Amino acid sequence: MISVQADRLSKTYNRRTVFSELSFSHKEGILGISGANGSGKSTLLKCLAGLLRLKSGNVIWKQGPEVLPKDHAKALIGYSAPYINLYDELSTSENLEFILEVSGKLKSETDIPSVLEYVQMKEYSNQLFKELSTGQQQRIKLAAALITKPLILFLDEPGSNLDEKGHELVERIVSDQKEKGTLLVLASNDPMEINLCDNVVVLS
Repeated sequence: MISVQADRLSKTYNRRTVFSELSFSHKEGILGISGANGSGKSTLLKCLAGLLRLKSGNVIWKQGPEVLPKDHAKALIGYSAPYINLYDELSTSENLEFILEVSGKLKSETDIPSVLEYVQMKEYSNQLFKELSTGQQQRIKLAAALITKPLILFLDEPGSNLDEKGHELVERIVSDQKEKGTLLVLASNDPMEINLCDNVVVLS
């Protein structure tokens, strides 16, 4: 089982404090990061994932009782966010194949078709990413986060640009990942998404 411990995290941009002396731990269920726009939800996710450097504090990932080296933890992460873009000139399948290749994960012939079917985008496998609607692109971004079968999953505003069926997909992803034992961190200001979480860190 993967667990995370955040110890007295602080982050500033120029002279603005985003969060300070923030501590929490999480090892079971879904961890929610809640707060208004501009409260630092995305910044916190990036810091937890090792994409941004903290001003101070430590993030400790463990697998069972063993502490994971930072590079090892990064290799276990899937990450979906509105600000993470895929390649416009590649098809949906080509984007997912590229992610598998750079991650070094072994793949079977069914991996990409199955994840596209899961996000209800199988019929768009040969469509260029730039030709998709914003809602369709969001579904592919979710697929990109899932394709490596991560043990740690970050979802930042997963319902962005999605219709009702898309929100149902987000609920299914959360439920399925919880059942698999994935450590899932979900950042959102949508009360319906936060209600899917077992524990919530509220940023002000």
